Amino acid sequence: MVTPDPLFNETLLLLGGAILAAPIFKKLGLGTVLGYLAAGIVIGPILRLISDPEEVLHVSELGVVFLLFIIGLELKPSRLWQMRGDIFVLGTAQVLFSGLLLSGLAYLANIASWQGSVIAGFGLALSSTAFALQILADNGEANALYGRRAFSILLFQDLAIVPLLALVTILGSGPEASTSTILVDSGRAILAVAAMVVAGRYLLTPMFQVIARTGAREVMLAAALLVVLGSAVLMQLVGLSMAMGAFLAGIMLAESSYRHELEADIEPFRGLLLAMFFMAVGLSLDLNAILSNLLLIVAGVPLFMIAKGLVIYVLCRLWGSTKEDAASIAALLPQGGEFGFVLFTTAVSAGLLTAGASSLLIASVTLSMALTPLGSALARRYFTGEQKREEIEEDFEGAGADVLMIGFSRFGQIAAQILLAGGRDVTVIDDSPDRIRQASSFGFRIYFGDGARKEVLLAAGIERAKIVAICTHRRDITDRIVDLIRSEFPEVKLFVRSYDRIHTISLRAREVDYEIRETLESGLLFGQKTLEALGKTETEAAEIGADIRRRDEERLQIQAAEGLTAGLHMLHTRPVRPEPLTKPKRQPVAHEADSAGQA
Repeated sequence: MVTPDPLFNETLLLLGGAILAAPIFKKLGLGTVLGYLAAGIVIGPILRLISDPEEVLHVSELGVVFLLFIIGLELKPSRLWQMRGDIFVLGTAQVLFSGLLLSGLAYLANIASWQGSVIAGFGLALSSTAFALQILADNGEANALYGRRAFSILLFQDLAIVPLLALVTILGSGPEASTSTILVDSGRAILAVAAMVVAGRYLLTPMFQVIARTGAREVMLAAALLVVLGSAVLMQLVGLSMAMGAFLAGIMLAESSYRHELEADIEPFRGLLLAMFFMAVGLSLDLNAILSNLLLIVAGVPLFMIAKGLVIYVLCRLWGSTKEDAASIAALLPQGGEFGFVLFTTAVSAGLLTAGASSLLIASVTLSMALTPLGSALARRYFTGEQKREEIEEDFEGAGADVLMIGFSRFGQIAAQILLAGGRDVTVIDDSPDRIRQASSFGFRIYFGDGARKEVLLAAGIERAKIVAICTHRRDITDRIVDLIRSEFPEVKLFVRSYDRIHTISLRAREVDYEIRETLESGLLFGQKTLEALGKTETEAAEIGADIRRRDEERLQIQAAEGLTAGLHMLHTRPVRPEPLTKPKRQPVAHEADSAGQA
């Protein structure tokens, strides 16, 4: 009998651990990241079922690479330019101040010399991109304002690995090597980034066009993997992170017509490898190093996470974040990151850190990663209030049509078709990113914004609009928008989608110019078609529909004046037999009982 390959057994263990742990931890409300970590700790340090966790970690780091590629696909260069302040100002300040503070703490703890303490401090200042972004994705907050700001900080940290690796060389070799090292490393990095930009603009899209013509899906998949891995390796060769290379490749393809196809191809690899990465972190947790330095780690890990979190909180507040957003970012990014592993290992080779100090720091970083999902969940529950809605940038460039439509629900989509077919431009705003993304896939330009905010209405061009069409799907939101517009923009005509009969009466009291219940006309048409199927002619069915419409309007007027229970005599409660639908040539004699029922 053939003995199974050890690699095959380890793969089965990792897959089994993921399948068991992720649903359990998700059900407990702790998130999938903590589940993968726990599975890795059980399989590795506790049961010792996998002997070489470093090999798993190296392979699974591709999950981070694929994650950054997909993020790049969703970020157009113009959007990245809008984030430049968060990336280069807030990101620089976070790395600099956190690094200096943590360097001081490392030196006071006697972990290494002042040179080694500087590397330790700045290594701990870097956070885990994989952990932070996965937590944001699990919570559905990747596009929240604080989520975008946290991503900007993480992006700068990825860039900072180049000067930090150069700093290791400088501190290890002496000041004489500093100038040449920085110039050479910076020059190579700039040339590599320039090559990526040129390739993305002139090579990638034509390449995918040629491959798409072949119709071979597996070749398109191979090309996608080649682009991601090739760009990652190129950046690694010049000292940048692999994740940064993949991110740049994604940015270059963000406006390509093949973006969605690429994302669909890469997504399964990203999800699986990222789960393996979290498990590999758990596998590599050195329990012996933790037990040998238990007191130092128990005191040191919470201390450095709190210190780093406080720096992030203060900087975010100074940069304009709300208290809730600043607390969310501080709770999301206090941990050490995967680039710290690289920095500490390099520092050992340069003689700045001992092997024992490096193991201690790596164990501390790993433990801080394990604590982050729990800390973030607690912060969201006790400090940041209710879960934030997903947000995207409010960008009203090009807005200002004759019709301003608020809400792009199914009702609004149908109404917009009539207006567009009639040759009228429509500015549509909606506060649902999912709906906006769905609409954009069909060619609609929808602006993100909350129609209940005056500044959003002004930015969307309400002062130039002839009619405001309110097509939101919740009564309370509709009423709030109507009241705001009636108060701030009384000259604007209001056409409003009504939720039900009671809402219609309420809207008429607010003196809207036109309202209609969302189900009225569709219900009438449905009834007419049913009558036709039962033998009525189209004309007869239409006349019945017109009669019901007239009665409904009269009843609404009575109810508005006398109350909701008035006007019941306008309702048909049984078939109408004696009264013909068309005017007869000679009047029949009406039965007394039937006449009374019709009245």
